[in-house]
Amino acid sequence: MAIWRKGGINLALVVVALIGGLVTSASISGWFNTRVRPAGAAPNWVIGPVWDVRFVLMAVALYLTWTAPDGPKKKRAMQLHLGQLVLNGAWSCAFFALQSLLAGAVVIVILWIFILLTILSFRKISRPAAWMLVPYIIWVTIAGSVNYGFLALNGPRFKDANLSYS
Repeated sequence: MAIWRKGGINLALVVVALIGGLVTSASISGWFNTRVRPAGAAPNWVIGPVWDVRFVLMAVALYLTWTAPDGPKKKRAMQLHLGQLVLNGAWSCAFFALQSLLAGAVVIVILWIFILLTILSFRKISRPAAWMLVPYIIWVTIAGSVNYGFLALNGPRFKDANLSYS
C-alpha cells in the first residue's frame, strides 16, 4: 500500500478523533447536561479517557493491519476501517453537534455494523488487530443503548438547551 495512503488513513483517524473530541466536549458542558439521562449512561468524566483509549487501540489495530502484506483482504479491511471512521465522526456530529438523537440512533446502528465488519476483516489479516477493536464495539453497543435511552426519554431533537420538541 502506498505510503501516502497509509498516511491518509492515519490522518483520518487523527482528524476524526479531534473533531469528535471537540464536538463532544463542547456539548457535554452544554445541552447534554440538561437532558434526562437514561440508566447506564456513563458519567461525563468517563467519556474522555474511554475516547482516548479507544482511539489508541484503533491506531494500533490499524498499524498491525496496514503493515501486513498487501492484498485484496487488506484493501477491503482498510476501506471498512475508513468507513467506520467516517461514521464515527458522523455520529458525534449528529448526536452532539446537531443534537439530533434520532439521527444519532440511525448512524450508530450503521456504525456498529461497520465496526463488526472491520473486526471480521481485520481478523483475516491480524487477530490481535481484530481483538483490539472489541472494546470499541462494546463501547459503541453501550453508546447505542444510551443514545436510544436519551431518544426515548427526551424526544428526537433539541432546539436548544431549554426547549425540546418531538
